[in-house]
Amino acid sequence: MTDKLSTTRRQIDALDGRLVKLLSARGRLAQRIGRLKRGTIYRPEREAQILRRVAALNRGPLSSAALARVLTEIMSACRSLEDHMTVAYLGPAGTFSQEAVLKHFGGLTAQQPCGSIDEVFRQVETGAVGYGVVPVENSTEGAIGRTLDLLLATPVRVCGEVMLPVHQCVMAKASRRGDIRRVYSHTQSLAQCQQWLARHLPHAERVAVVSNAEAARLAAKDRRAAAVGAKTAAGLYGLKVLARNIEDEPRNTTRFLVLGERDAGPSGKDKTSLIVSTRNVPGAMQRMLTPLAANGVSMTRLESRPARTGLWEYVFYVDIEGHARDARVAKALEEMRGYVTFLKVLGSYPLAVT
Repeated sequence: MTDKLSTTRRQIDALDGRLVKLLSARGRLAQRIGRLKRGTIYRPEREAQILRRVAALNRGPLSSAALARVLTEIMSACRSLEDHMTVAYLGPAGTFSQEAVLKHFGGLTAQQPCGSIDEVFRQVETGAVGYGVVPVENSTEGAIGRTLDLLLATPVRVCGEVMLPVHQCVMAKASRRGDIRRVYSHTQSLAQCQQWLARHLPHAERVAVVSNAEAARLAAKDRRAAAVGAKTAAGLYGLKVLARNIEDEPRNTTRFLVLGERDAGPSGKDKTSLIVSTRNVPGAMQRMLTPLAANGVSMTRLESRPARTGLWEYVFYVDIEGHARDARVAKALEEMRGYVTFLKVLGSYPLAVT
């Protein structure tokens, strides 16, 4: 047994040595690309294609999701050699927004936590950061209204999306749930965990705060308090995780948008986001959508929002499959302009890979 174990370990060591050489070679190639392009080497469409190709090649035992995380970190490390970009997100550190940044950009990308969604948009619009990441909708709680409003009001572009499974944890200084008298969390997280909290902490007061990270900070100061949020916050604030995956809906997922100054190029599997407004007359909505069906373009999302230009006037947020440069999508959008009073293409970007 010892000989077999030693042999296996030597094989792993040999593979690690080869990996180091291959990763160094990849880093040098990334540096060469940076010199040739003389600009940012981050291209969301290219990175999406790489992740999809690796998933197609994968035969296990590692899952495609695990390989995607590894490759994202490799791409992050290679980018950091040449491209010192910063990504803004809704902070503070330890929130699901930061987890979305890490999932999409990797851990070696500089991060800038912001106090509000407005500030993330402002940082991107002014060029203070290269990119921003903001939540846009949750599978159980619905759309994030402020993000939708700012997509309409600002010139920033949507150049990517992140689908983040939201797994809530209970964390505290105490070791036993019975010691907990208060539970801090963001309003949305409290709503997503109502059933578990009612069963396991029925007598604890629920206190809504501005973020899950703030909840963890408060819980770290009070041994009779707990916080609900991402497990990363427990490590940041020295808390014990008392329970994991307490969300009422196990498939609970938050969709985030990546904001930048330009669209992503076509990747082969893309999505385009629009804002449209129609005349307030019978059949206007049907006429607006007819060009999509006529050109074989699938609509994946339709969300209404008050336009704030008049009483009972609305704009519609629409997601469709395909890139704005695709012939059928371009034709559908051109035809749609004839049926609407306003149309803004927010951006085309790769479908979230994992």
